[in-house]
Amino acid sequence: MEDVEIARNTKLEKISEIAEKIGITEEELEPYGRYKAKISLKAFDRLKEKENGKLILVTAINPTPLGEGKTTISIGLADGLKSIGKKSILALREPSLGPVFGIKGGATGGGYSQITPMEEINLHFTGDIHAITSANNLLSAMIDNHIYFGNELEFDRVTWKRCVDLNDRQLRKVETGLSGEKNIVPRKDGFDISVASEIMAIFCLATDIDDLKRRIGNIIVGYTKENKPITARDLKTDGALTVLLKDAINPNLVQTLEHTPAIVHGGPFANIAHGCNSIIATKMALKLGDYVITEAGFGADLGAEKFLDIKCRKAGIKPDAVVCVATIKALKYHGGMPKEEIQNESIEALEKGFGNLLRHVDNLKNKFGLNVIVAINKYNHDTEKEIEFLRNKLQENGIELSLVESWGKGGKGATDLAEKIVKLTENETKLNYAYDLNESIKEKINDVATKIYGAEGVEYSKEAEEEIARIEKMGYGNLPVCIAKTQYSFSDDAKNLECVEPFKIHVKEINLKAGAEFVVAITGKIMTMPGLPKVPAAEKIDLDESGNIVGIF
Repeated sequence: MEDVEIARNTKLEKISEIAEKIGITEEELEPYGRYKAKISLKAFDRLKEKENGKLILVTAINPTPLGEGKTTISIGLADGLKSIGKKSILALREPSLGPVFGIKGGATGGGYSQITPMEEINLHFTGDIHAITSANNLLSAMIDNHIYFGNELEFDRVTWKRCVDLNDRQLRKVETGLSGEKNIVPRKDGFDISVASEIMAIFCLATDIDDLKRRIGNIIVGYTKENKPITARDLKTDGALTVLLKDAINPNLVQTLEHTPAIVHGGPFANIAHGCNSIIATKMALKLGDYVITEAGFGADLGAEKFLDIKCRKAGIKPDAVVCVATIKALKYHGGMPKEEIQNESIEALEKGFGNLLRHVDNLKNKFGLNVIVAINKYNHDTEKEIEFLRNKLQENGIELSLVESWGKGGKGATDLAEKIVKLTENETKLNYAYDLNESIKEKINDVATKIYGAEGVEYSKEAEEEIARIEKMGYGNLPVCIAKTQYSFSDDAKNLECVEPFKIHVKEINLKAGAEFVVAITGKIMTMPGLPKVPAAEKIDLDESGNIVGIF
């Protein structure tokens, strides 16, 4: 049975009933139909004195192209905690249309471990990403309109890109203003995917509507001939952009198939942006639940590092426990086994790939100083021999393992993980950051590359060197760094799965995101606008004879 059929055949509770379970009042709830709603930020006023719940971060090893089930495990853990009598709540990202119609598919979990209504969440949901796209592109329109009517701010170089929430490689570089009309100035432009845009990053890092407007005003959209920055505030656009986002900033409430509350809000990519849901959603969940399960995109080298070094630092929070998700097939994949064969038993490939898992756990446990457990997302083709081998290897390294079967069994398949998490969160935890904000930009990038990725060092293009010098001269050298890198490897080479030989990280471009308040380092062959695969998931998505959506997985 397809995920969409499982979700459709499950009886849901009205969203007002889900809200009531976590203490959200009728006045604080804005329903979007029967099964989803927004929560007013006014709820914070009532909840501000309430003690925070425990925060559990779910991260993973470097994935295969289809992912390793972080969201499925996150949902399973929340349902598992509910099954053992704990008040749990999810705080997850919103899916992007790019992966839904591309290679990865939907991002609402799978099997009997899903958030729902899955079709709506995976598609237009409550319109948050559309609002972000509109705000981004209104800013672009205002820039070019200002230039058209005389360029009073003296734009010499426009750095702001348009965006769309789809994978469309054709839009990576475009030329605009080709109509030939009087006063229109043609120029080279480009599109980012919406979830990699600075507006999305700002949306997820803002603490309230006033902070959102402040950050939007600080966006640098271009420079004069004298290299003086021009901001969105200079264009007088910060008010209008904030108006477009005034409803979107309220987090969304939905539920799992087992009626566990889930706050789903914001969705920056982790291989390009910072890969975490909104600070607002996480902080609200911490006030509403005793155990809050959140996730960070892709492997722990990307999502978890940015969650800790950017989001936690900004929000003043830290996880009480971390779940590192792995699959046996992914470990074999990172052990050099061809992806066409990873369903076959191979202890040799598993042993070779085990190093990937061990490095992630070592980073989380010994570099960041956190409480860690490994969760194996079990597949039907995993053999007892492989599971036992992995269990013994982890035990030898002092790492606890939980075998999770929430895909096929729902919360009951994750009760072992839930019970171990409850015990783990009783231990004291401290968070060590990978770098100090007072270090130079290069020092911060080097710290992440050497400490977390295991690289020998970092090499920079001439353009990146010049941009770093300019950013530090402008006074932005104390911002966190957000490294855009392939998700498939610790290195910046997507094909270097095992990372056995020494490697360096190659920074080809540096971008200042003054509104988001971080500096982006683009490495290797990473693109801020992904492309579709040869056979996109979109080819299988359709309506059946009854008008139901099919093909979303």
